[in-house]
Amino acid sequence: MSPFLAELVGTAILITLGDGVVANVVLQKTKGNNSGWIVITTGWALAVTVAVYAVNSFSGAHLNPAVTIGLATIGKFSWALVPSYLAAQMIGAFLGAVVVWLAYLPHWSATPDQGGKLAVFCTGPAIRSPLANLITEIIGTAVLVLGVLAILRPENLVPNSGFEKGFAPALVGVIVWSIGLSLGGPTGYAINPARDLGPRLAHALLPIAGKGGSDWGYAWIPVLGPIIGGVIGAFMFKCCW
Repeated sequence: MSPFLAELVGTAILITLGDGVVANVVLQKTKGNNSGWIVITTGWALAVTVAVYAVNSFSGAHLNPAVTIGLATIGKFSWALVPSYLAAQMIGAFLGAVVVWLAYLPHWSATPDQGGKLAVFCTGPAIRSPLANLITEIIGTAVLVLGVLAILRPENLVPNSGFEKGFAPALVGVIVWSIGLSLGGPTGYAINPARDLGPRLAHALLPIAGKGGSDWGYAWIPVLGPIIGGVIGAFMFKCCW
């Protein structure tokens, strides 16, 4: 599998399972309706874990433009590969959202809440305050990138144990779970531009009954915030570890 295809497939898996758990909790007449934030954060953590296991050996499983750009800024990834990774992540995120739409097809018309339908695809603030929302996304993504780089250092691995291949993807999922539980409340923790923008575009284009607008006025925050946070987290690692 090429790195481009791996990033596309991995991101599609991430969004299928991540947006899928939101759909299960938010949409009406599902088996998981109203099961709550713990289910959503756990589902997203497991989505990341499964996706990273699936494609890590092919592309490094960035699955996130903030990770790709952050690594490139500190010399841990080639800038020449950044455009293809970002393109693959965006396409994969869009396709994953389409899969969720298909999986929950009867439930869109059964759900009157336009905001709930949008929440399946992308994030939104609990309290709309652009600067505060941007700061939240910067903090969350900085923790993500710093956590991935710091926790998965060779110094934390047992030599010849196979730890990195066997457990590293699960630890990435734990980091995402922790961010969701601790920092996800204000904005829904996009911490990934592709995760938000690709599905938001799918929401805008797909024929969803009574869906309302796609809130493009907010869309820049879960794109710019994670990119800034990813660069900050990467430089914090470079400077301090």
